[in-house]
Amino acid sequence: MTTTVLLGDEAIAQGALDAGIAGCYAYPGTPSTEIMEFIQRAPETRDRGVHAQWSSNEKTAMEAALGVSYTGRRALVCMKHVGLNVAADGFVNAAITGAIGGLVVAVADDPSMHSSQNEQDSRFYAEFAHVPCLEPTDQQEAYDITRHAFELSEKHRVPVLVRLTTRLAHSRANLRRAAPCSGETGVRIPSDPTRFVLLPGNARRNYGELLDKQDAFVQESTASPFNAFLPGEDTSLGVLAAGIAFNYVMESFDGACPHPVLKISQYPLPTDLLRRFLDSCERILVAEEGWPFIENKLHGPLGPDSRILGRRTGALPREGELTPESVAAALGRPVPTPAESELLCSRPPRLCRGCPHADAFRVLNEVMAPVGPGHVFSDIGCYTLGALPPYSAINTCVDMGASISMAKGAADAGLRPAVAVIGDSTFTHSGMTPLLDAVWENTPVTILILDNATTGMTGGQDSPATGRLTGIAAGLGVPEEHIRILVPLAKHHEENVAALRHEVFEWDGPSVVVFQRECVQTLARKRKRHGT
Repeated sequence: MTTTVLLGDEAIAQGALDAGIAGCYAYPGTPSTEIMEFIQRAPETRDRGVHAQWSSNEKTAMEAALGVSYTGRRALVCMKHVGLNVAADGFVNAAITGAIGGLVVAVADDPSMHSSQNEQDSRFYAEFAHVPCLEPTDQQEAYDITRHAFELSEKHRVPVLVRLTTRLAHSRANLRRAAPCSGETGVRIPSDPTRFVLLPGNARRNYGELLDKQDAFVQESTASPFNAFLPGEDTSLGVLAAGIAFNYVMESFDGACPHPVLKISQYPLPTDLLRRFLDSCERILVAEEGWPFIENKLHGPLGPDSRILGRRTGALPREGELTPESVAAALGRPVPTPAESELLCSRPPRLCRGCPHADAFRVLNEVMAPVGPGHVFSDIGCYTLGALPPYSAINTCVDMGASISMAKGAADAGLRPAVAVIGDSTFTHSGMTPLLDAVWENTPVTILILDNATTGMTGGQDSPATGRLTGIAAGLGVPEEHIRILVPLAKHHEENVAALRHEVFEWDGPSVVVFQRECVQTLARKRKRHGT
């Protein structure tokens, strides 16, 4: 074994590489981005020819990974929790087709919404799809669980979801690597390719087989090395701790908890262990990151059980991340008070100095001043910061691609003018289809694509849109005379205002205005690499 220090994300990546993956597919999104970035940098990726390129969105990533599995080889697909919404069609149906080569879906949830629109809990998706879910407690388990997940996937021929959360994804710890898997399988066409043809007859057969595997999944959880019942002398309280919450519980007692503890890191819940645990304790505290997923199951459908405490009952905070302090307080332990420096103060995020989006927003604000606020629909990206002062330029931000869809809907309802603001990467992720809707109906919407030639918010990953935006817009049917490229610089401000004003107020159909200038951060990194 070799020892290294890795983020939780990087532990997932190293585990997948050591499990012998043939491909990794992902769309960047905090807190999952570093999984793909680590695999792209890893020497074994280059040496073994592992495919590791960003996909246009999570749906295409999921389906490409399923294609790798179809050939009998192993694949990892990575995304953040809201990305699983985008990939849900492929993910749920992959449970019906089944997997041939190991197929692992690594999803990073973001409680407290550090960089997200919601706090959804991906364990519900695993239950919804009827597939196993694994939830590591620390970086070592993240590595071990990932390797185990590929074996579990191939043993039962189903995709397996690995769930981690922000605190684990973005913290570092020592990790012991085991020997990589020896040898890789070549391409093998499935012996029964009809499994992947989900006509109703095939789908019904496959779904019945999936349901027949559920008891085996429970048995796997019961025998799992990642689930454990730790006896304790003080049975007045038992603690059920899932994922990273297990660490917080043990930290509260300096590693020696006097209460029985049921550690959960593999789902579905191990019923035999759970029954033994419940029978041995007077009350139960459920410590889990995210929603009260396990706690709700223990309460049952007929109402609350006074024995069960957790996030649903208020014993732990219902929203946001768990912390060592909140868990210690729920356990009646002394709560450490983190030291706060008087030199530190919070400040809102802002666009980088010299960001091209700032010049674009100055143009937009001047053009829209006569009609006032309420006409600009925006999207997910760095430019979402345009909602804040000093710009206050945008009025909505819901999900990837919703800017164009909402602007079209508002225009359909009679709002004039209706303007959408979207980034280059977000446009290829989810913006092309609503633009096609607008073209089809000749809807009077103006789409501003803020093209900084990268996926900026998540660190500057390559964007498949680079150099292709005008061609895509023309291909979708936007009249070429209403596809404009503007350079967002102060010296072009007046001509940019005139061009945008024409599209917003003088054209009664769909138009695309591309504000095109490279992200200042990626440009600085290029200059540093080239010594300029």
